[in-house]
Amino acid sequence: MHRVFLSIGSNIGEKEKNCFNAIKRLKECGLIINKLSPVYITNPWGITNQPDFANMAVETFTDFLPAKLLYKLKQIEKKMGRKPTIKYGPRLIDIDIIFYDELVYNSDELIIPHPLMHKRYFVLKPMNDIASDFLHPVFKLTIKELLDNF
Repeated sequence: MHRVFLSIGSNIGEKEKNCFNAIKRLKECGLIINKLSPVYITNPWGITNQPDFANMAVETFTDFLPAKLLYKLKQIEKKMGRKPTIKYGPRLIDIDIIFYDELVYNSDELIIPHPLMHKRYFVLKPMNDIASDFLHPVFKLTIKELLDNF
């Protein structure tokens, strides 16, 4: 099984409920949920003129390969009612792959580790709660070190 860290966020409707609904759906599609961070209410990133987000990090285990996992996550978002909008705009649910084992992966559809995670407090803070000693495979810094340098 592969150890995968996900970032989950929402800023439309019942934000926290949306995040936990996504976790329920992750379990239903076969992911094993190992750890959950607390939910943090954070400022929007990219486009700041929108409601605050509820954000959390989740440590999971899965047999899905990266492309298949991305497909499953996009299906969950779609089934929950996420509609295409402007980049970094409001969203009912957003599920991003942050790390997949220690894999460095780059395709047209997916980059792992997430290429912007180190610039996002809303990813680093919850990740630090569940995996402070996880070593970023590219930067060779732990999550705690990335957060301390934020």
